[in-house]
Amino acid sequence: MQGVSHPVVKDVVLVGAGHSHVAVLRMFGMKPIPGVRFTLISREVHTPYSGMLPGFIAGNYGFDDAHIDTGPLARLAGARLYQDEVVGLDLAGRNVICRGRPPVPYDLLSLNIGSTPNTANVPGANEHAIPVKPIDGFLGRFEALVARVLARKGRARVALVGAGAGGVELLLSVERRLRREVTRAGFDAGGLSFALVSDVPEILPNFPAAFRSRFHAVFAARGIGVVTGAPVTRVEAGRLVLDGRAPIEADEILWTTQAAPARWLATAGLPLDRHGFLEVGDTLCVAGHDDVFAAGDTIAFAPRNLPKSGVYAVRAGPVLADNLRRRLTGRPLRPYRPQREALYLVSTGERYAVGSRNGLVFAGAWVWRWKDWIDRRFMRKFNALPEMAKPPTAVSPVADETALREISAIAMRCGGCGAKVGASVLSRALAAIEPAPRVDVVVGLDAPDDAALVDVGGDKLSLQTVDYFRAIIDDPYTLGKIAANHSLGDVYAMGGEPQTALAIATVPYGLETKVEADLSAMMTGANEVLREVGCALVGGHTSEGADLALGFAINGLVSAKTALRKSGLRPGDALILTKPIGTGTLLAADMRGKAKARWVMAAIAHMIRSSSRAAEILRWHGVHAATDVTGFGLLGHLVEMVRASQVDVTVAIDRVPRLDGALETVELGIFSSLQPQNVRLRRAIGDLETVAKHPLYPLLFDPQTSGGLLASVALGEAGRCVAALRAAGYAGADVIGFVSERSGALDPVTLDLTGARLAEALAGAHPVGRRTYAPEEGAAAGTSAH
Repeated sequence: MQGVSHPVVKDVVLVGAGHSHVAVLRMFGMKPIPGVRFTLISREVHTPYSGMLPGFIAGNYGFDDAHIDTGPLARLAGARLYQDEVVGLDLAGRNVICRGRPPVPYDLLSLNIGSTPNTANVPGANEHAIPVKPIDGFLGRFEALVARVLARKGRARVALVGAGAGGVELLLSVERRLRREVTRAGFDAGGLSFALVSDVPEILPNFPAAFRSRFHAVFAARGIGVVTGAPVTRVEAGRLVLDGRAPIEADEILWTTQAAPARWLATAGLPLDRHGFLEVGDTLCVAGHDDVFAAGDTIAFAPRNLPKSGVYAVRAGPVLADNLRRRLTGRPLRPYRPQREALYLVSTGERYAVGSRNGLVFAGAWVWRWKDWIDRRFMRKFNALPEMAKPPTAVSPVADETALREISAIAMRCGGCGAKVGASVLSRALAAIEPAPRVDVVVGLDAPDDAALVDVGGDKLSLQTVDYFRAIIDDPYTLGKIAANHSLGDVYAMGGEPQTALAIATVPYGLETKVEADLSAMMTGANEVLREVGCALVGGHTSEGADLALGFAINGLVSAKTALRKSGLRPGDALILTKPIGTGTLLAADMRGKAKARWVMAAIAHMIRSSSRAAEILRWHGVHAATDVTGFGLLGHLVEMVRASQVDVTVAIDRVPRLDGALETVELGIFSSLQPQNVRLRRAIGDLETVAKHPLYPLLFDPQTSGGLLASVALGEAGRCVAALRAAGYAGADVIGFVSERSGALDPVTLDLTGARLAEALAGAHPVGRRTYAPEEGAAAGTSAH
């Protein structure tokens, strides 16, 4: 996150990542208004394009072909991306109420949230049918359907309720996909049957007869039953009960009937039509609310009764963007005039489509190719974004070539632990410092560890540590969670219990209301983390600056007998890492608009996961030494332990857990700004010329923010320890290496490229007892594990 060049004056909040809102982000990214900040709130960070979703279901497209990645798009627009679900509005206070975060304030609000399936009026539909809308959640439900069909060895009856264009296209795509999956699994696809069910007399009621005829022929050719004029009166497990017809047996039921509005709109205080949709005028402004706009399936467009179709949301996007700009700059709004006759191109689940416009009907493979060209052209506007420009950096005319090389990297400096001073620079800078001698300082600057240890005269030592960094994301609430977890890591690494925290916060200068909102959200997130582990926030210090930044001075307590040190590695130990690595390269790629949103959100999920339980599990399994992996990277922190313990270590590089996308961004040559300084520690690795060619080698130096614990336990205990960690939610935890006696080699770290050495060490280890980790006993047991 870069410093603000213009104080925030207006906040525009976009709820939902629908087709209209992605157009708004792109247009404001191309032509921003200084002082205007956008925030996008969406359940999913990859928004499916409705025109390509059936093709994706059928297997004609990959995930990224059919989804708009809101991460780079938000970065282009300078927008904050919040992955959350909106559950209400506070219109008087101008706040958006979310399910999992503090209220989000707005000056202008826009809603593009789509619709939900109308299952409430049919008994049993909620329990036994699979809703297609909201589309952003359908893919997970469909993949579960595929798994169930394969579990039945391909014997399944599938019914879809709803005979509009969306239902027809989806059923044909589902039929093709399921037959392919069942055949690929080695089962007989003849065990599948499909049926389309509708309460209207004809399929595709809003289309010409010739259009309907084409699809009747497709259904007949593929053996798909069609039942029309038969309202569903009840849905039961395994069947549809129809009015005036015999029930239809169905193992899987898809529901695509007339859409319904989001439930929370009923209590939002905005004007609704009789069906519960938002009433908007021809400018897309909600009736009676000059600061609220809406588009897409969620609206009742007063000048005309628009169908619930993505076609209209796409066309509304530019008008919505223009009217937001006009409202912000005090100019009159312009009307949205939807096309009277839309072009419809409906695929058949194969590379064949049927089209209609102005009563003309046409079909063929060429129609599919035309549709494919239109859809891909649309997607390129959002997924093939211009390169992020580097902020200008002032260069002195007296800078020589060496200085210029260093200065060139300043413009895109990373936040988080990527902004730390390198280990070599730090050690040289502190080399001449002589702290005041005190007998009560057990661990201090003379023999640094993860935290200082001070004897305060009681049964336990005082643990003291401090961490502080610039923001790595544009979400102050989540930043607070990450910063608090990161600061607590040093306490857990030394086997301690956090006691109190003092905050150090910097907020960008700006209007008081904006500063207050960001500071409140940031400290709310941090305090949630601190409270959860019983660490009291007791005070702190705030200041204004160019960048949002946060840190904590943490005090903790630890018994002198059980305090962990970096020097505790023992020959015969296994090395365990509790979280995957890769946050540095992923966050650097995110700054450049090169990281997929799902990668970044997964990395954030790991960063906000506390290491408290991991530390407890490690204690229960007899941990000998530990450190938290942060700015100096996995290798840097491992080398600190190796040198302090006077041992050698072997690391199986393929066993090192890594975050999704980290290898891809490394292959793009994107690294954190601290990476070059961390790489200087490569001299600790043996046979460097060979191992440096391994694709995962650069990740060993990747600086981590709120990284996991790197710990050692006896080899015989490692398997049970990792199993307990994974059961506790640390899915990426793994044994990554082992410790051996110090040899005479100058390079104490060996990289095991095949994993054979680690496998041999684990196979030859003797089990240590037969303990099973019990969470309720962990804290007590941990005190006697040493």
